[in-house]
Amino acid sequence: MAPSTDIVVKAGIESFGMLEDCTGRMRPPYQAHHPRLHRLHQHPSLMTTQIQIAPKKEATDSYQAVQACGRYLATSDYCTKIPLFSVSCVSNGAVAVEGPITTSVFNVVHFGAHPNGKKESTQAFMKAWIAACHWGGKARLVIPTGTFLVGQVFFTGPCNSPIPIIVQVKGTVKAVSDVSEYPSAEWISFESLNGLILTGGGTFDGQGAAVWQYNDCEKNPDCQILPMSIKFSSVKNANVRRINSVNSKSFHIAINHCENFRAHDLHITAPEDSPNTDGIHISSSIDVRISKSYIATGDDCISIGQGSTNISIARITCGPGHGISVGSLGKYPDEKDVKGITVKNCTLTNTDNGVRIKTWPGSPPSQASKLRFEDIIMNNVRNPIIIDQLYCPKSEPLIDSVLFSGRQPSRVKISDVHFKNIRGTSASKVAVNIACSEQLPCEDVQLFDIDLKYNSTKPDDLAPLALCSNAQPDFGGTQMPAPCR
Repeated sequence: MAPSTDIVVKAGIESFGMLEDCTGRMRPPYQAHHPRLHRLHQHPSLMTTQIQIAPKKEATDSYQAVQACGRYLATSDYCTKIPLFSVSCVSNGAVAVEGPITTSVFNVVHFGAHPNGKKESTQAFMKAWIAACHWGGKARLVIPTGTFLVGQVFFTGPCNSPIPIIVQVKGTVKAVSDVSEYPSAEWISFESLNGLILTGGGTFDGQGAAVWQYNDCEKNPDCQILPMSIKFSSVKNANVRRINSVNSKSFHIAINHCENFRAHDLHITAPEDSPNTDGIHISSSIDVRISKSYIATGDDCISIGQGSTNISIARITCGPGHGISVGSLGKYPDEKDVKGITVKNCTLTNTDNGVRIKTWPGSPPSQASKLRFEDIIMNNVRNPIIIDQLYCPKSEPLIDSVLFSGRQPSRVKISDVHFKNIRGTSASKVAVNIACSEQLPCEDVQLFDIDLKYNSTKPDDLAPLALCSNAQPDFGGTQMPAPCR
């Protein structure tokens, strides 16, 4: 079927190459001078059309050209409604054109959002989301360039649009500073969705510096709970990429009760003294992959909490911060087990901890098993390898004076833990610290090819130490520090 409108030779990494909304980004027609494009232009299905070559723009999803069977994909451009024509290869090098498939673009500015960063745009964001979510066809919510001041927003499903729904953030979204504007502990929340792409290269600015002084919950039981920046709750089949998060009030990103969740190429930052600004916290989720991201915060770069299964962390640059942690576990009753965690090919620099498993003393029973930490580089890291089953943050009051009285042993059972090919420098003399529960000693802990040098300021004190309690680890390959027995 030959389309009746101009063909734009354009494809992106988002399947059919979703097009930009009509804001002047399309260029005038160009001649199809490329041989492949020329052959496409001469195809009988396209003889009545005009080919536009959209310029390639690095690091922008919509402009990254891809090829299929030696032919470029083609789409047709309208403004808010975009018919898409699928172009595929058939025999003898010909192409077949099918379609149209409609997509609608919902620009928050068209719903009243103000890109000047001064007037609040919360309602406009909500209206744009509702329109996109209820649209019967493929939908994309666009936050264009500019700065948008926004209070608490819920992007809630389920949606009527075919999956995935796309949220493209190109500008900067700034959080309202007044914490009284947040009835619950999140700023931007994606909930009850099946199929989500969050992308665009834009920034979420939590404006945490204005409220970090109020983060006193460790001492004040009547404290104001500060909102995390972005929360994903009950989201399945998600892909979050090329998003920046700065200066969150609390956690930057929380992934809770999610399944088949992918996140990569994230840039997450907050000052190293900012309280409780974990980069990514994962809990009660299955099949989560976090990769190729830079995280520098005042707390854990990544923390993996209770109920997490089949979690992969790879190619993370972490620091400053508190390292990459499994836990803390055992703080609350009825926590679910943690199983199948892999942390691989990461680099940690100037962090307070390296790779860590932490559980609370006197905890209710649960288990953490099949934990892998491999191919990790440590640069001047305190406590590069640590299992801490007497975890209790400094100055934090114990939650239940009966449960935790006398610092009873943790009842989180840790087993099948592997530390492999971990190398670099330790900022603390104790480079390996395996401190397990007296009641439930760790089982099947293995350390293989550990090479950690101590960054000592004293020439006569260069040897790092390994300490072990309530565990009998197995050792193999290079061992620096010398194995603990």
